[in-house]
Amino acid sequence: MEKDGMQLIDHLSELRKRIIITAIIFVSFFMGAFFYVKDIYRFLVKDLDGNLALLGPGDVLSIYMILAAVVAVALTIPVAAYQLWKFIKPALTKDEQKSSLLFIPGLCILFLCGVSFGYFVLFPLVLSFVLSLAGDQFETFFTAEKYFRFMLHLTLPFGFLFEIPAVAMFLTKLGVVTPEKLIKGRKFAYLLLVIIAVLITPPDLISDVLVIIPLFILYEVSITLSKIIFRKNSTIAG
Repeated sequence: MEKDGMQLIDHLSELRKRIIITAIIFVSFFMGAFFYVKDIYRFLVKDLDGNLALLGPGDVLSIYMILAAVVAVALTIPVAAYQLWKFIKPALTKDEQKSSLLFIPGLCILFLCGVSFGYFVLFPLVLSFVLSLAGDQFETFFTAEKYFRFMLHLTLPFGFLFEIPAVAMFLTKLGVVTPEKLIKGRKFAYLLLVIIAVLITPPDLISDVLVIIPLFILYEVSITLSKIIFRKNSTIAG
């Protein structure tokens, strides 16, 4: 019991160390992003006609902090993934250590692909559709806070959702997940993805469909990749 208690303390100390390192890196990136936040803001609103409105003096700071935080999260993801790998490394075999380490660049690339898809493809489509509903019957008036919250709801979640295939491959490599489990859980997964799509999109059917279809495709891609990894694992084991 005493030995188990010491091991638990060691694990908690190691976890604390990894969390602290990740937090320090995040704060560093946040400060750096905040220094360039005006340039980030200009890039995001370059296609808008006119300026966004503010409803209060605190809105500027709030928006700048949100933008800096989003950039910091994106830059911290590879660091957080590496720290997680360092934490679970002792429990992995040498082959699992090497193969799992290779997933970290993939996580970063998929996150960027997801954010890019949300920003360059989904966000313009949904925004155009919403504006078309307004037509000439309403005066279009954007506040900075609502505009960026709308944008982030359609972009940032896709950064994480696009990592589903990499997570499925990683868990399959470790033997935690199998293609059969993913196939059996397809109905539940689809329901969960529909709920996520409804939560992150405006309350209209077209926007929901535009989000749901890519999520379903991602899940099916995850199943296919899981099958490939599972076959490789079976070949090595055989």
